Amino acid sequence: MALLAGASGWIGYGRSGPNVAKDYEECADEAKTNASSDTEYSKLIIHCGECFAGRRKAGGGYAYFDFMQNKTFDIAGPNPTEIERKQIESAYMEFLGAQRREMLSSDLAKQQADREQAAWRAAQQDVGPPLVLTPKVPLPAKRPAVEHSKICEDGSLSCGWAKLSTAVRNAFASPAGASR
Repeated sequence: MALLAGASGWIGYGRSGPNVAKDYEECADEAKTNASSDTEYSKLIIHCGECFAGRRKAGGGYAYFDFMQNKTFDIAGPNPTEIERKQIESAYMEFLGAQRREMLSSDLAKQQADREQAAWRAAQQDVGPPLVLTPKVPLPAKRPAVEHSKICEDGSLSCGWAKLSTAVRNAFASPAGASR
């Protein structure tokens, strides 16, 4: 490992003097101009990422992205100071605690839901067959039979209608009765 680190340092950034990069962005620019192949460029960019944890912000200053928390922290320079590193670690511990609490509350809620569902199923089994409720509707009373045989003697409309309907019924009933 030490030999590999020494070799990569010797290849691209083992030099000293005014061309040494002060942050990731300068290092990446130098890698772009100094690389003779894509492979060498990839190695140099990886080296830049190893040397500088922070990235330049548009408004000035630097930002460090912690992929474990999916969160960005403002830092003073291209690499976090010891105090900033402790703050990032403290934030990570809080993050892990919050995740743990969320996981525990989720587990407790699931257990509670399982218990309630089991209790509901048990209650459904203990009830027995469902009751059949039938409404109590009184039966209609028998109507008195209507006598159609009365002969109307007055000239009222109802009497005329009764005579007409009897005549029509008799007219249609006679041929039907004879053919049976």
